[in-house]
Amino acid sequence: MKKILWALVLIGLLSCVNNTKKEEDLDFTEVEITYAEGFSIHRYEDFTKVIVHSPWQEAEKELVYILKNKEIKLPNSLVYDAMIDLPIEKLVTTSTTHIPSLIALNKLKKLVGFPNLDYISSEAAREYIAEGKIKELGKNEAINTEIVLELDPDVIFSFALEGQNKALNKLQESGIPIVYNGDWLEKSALGKAEWVKFFGIFLGELDQSIKAFEDVEQSYQSLKDLAKTSSKKPSVIAGAMHQDRWYLPYGTSWQAQFFEDAHADYIYNHTKGKGSAAFAFETVLQDAKQAEFWISPGQYISYEQLRESNTHYQEFDAFQQKNIFTMARTTGETGGVLFYELGPNRPDLILKDLVKIFHPDLLTNEAFTFFKPLAFE
Repeated sequence: MKKILWALVLIGLLSCVNNTKKEEDLDFTEVEITYAEGFSIHRYEDFTKVIVHSPWQEAEKELVYILKNKEIKLPNSLVYDAMIDLPIEKLVTTSTTHIPSLIALNKLKKLVGFPNLDYISSEAAREYIAEGKIKELGKNEAINTEIVLELDPDVIFSFALEGQNKALNKLQESGIPIVYNGDWLEKSALGKAEWVKFFGIFLGELDQSIKAFEDVEQSYQSLKDLAKTSSKKPSVIAGAMHQDRWYLPYGTSWQAQFFEDAHADYIYNHTKGKGSAAFAFETVLQDAKQAEFWISPGQYISYEQLRESNTHYQEFDAFQQKNIFTMARTTGETGGVLFYELGPNRPDLILKDLVKIFHPDLLTNEAFTFFKPLAFE
């Protein structure tokens, strides 16, 4: 009996010693992140630290999440914003861009709630919704906290424009960890796609997430190399008028990078800035009247809609030659635009569409995933 008591005392002492260790004295390995700038993953012997460097625009501090098995005792010196016990059995997410990662990792069944289900386009997720397995949570800005508390998820994955969401703050106070995802702030297409590793570490599928990203990366690079073989580099314009200004991507944006990688000459590739550039209609008409292609003309899905909105759109060569393409025509059964959901995770599919548009002779047998020609009716 004494031996057993001494053994228990020794285990307790060792546990106390472990708890007093300082984090900086612990060894860790860092998961390789090649393109994404917004997060890091540090794997320690007993836990994993996930650091989100830019949880929202102009964020003044990083957010730190600790992932561990329930029985693990952590060093008292650890500083973090939320702790998540693994494995995660039930989760809530508030952005459609998170859903493709759940599907790629075969973890969609863990999703139990989402705000405004009509925005979801994927067929797999719509089947779960039809079966009542994913509950409606209202609006993202004001999530129904009562339903969330009833669902009792292990974690909520969300995003924030300024770090303020009263409903999420209330849920965090109730004991549900809130994890902010900053994929939408990435500056490159492959950087956005690499956030599948973020979900991989939370969901116990890091190796699978790495493989999923490598497949996308390889596909993207192959398409980029294919586009370069074309002797043509057609000119392209993007965007459309909203109120009294024409909004279009800056030349330093991730959208403009697609044009470059698809071997096209974006009229405004010389511009620099964050968000969208805004010009007077007359300026764009002068600069881009002769552009061969026009991509993503706002919410418009037909030439008639464009004409009714502004008769001067007809003056563009791309309008006259019927070379306007939109992603707004590709929607889920309840109207969600597939591009916004799947596009950030699958930039290779976006690039494939654009290469097919600009260089149709290079991809003669490929079908469009997101983009379609503007309708004539």
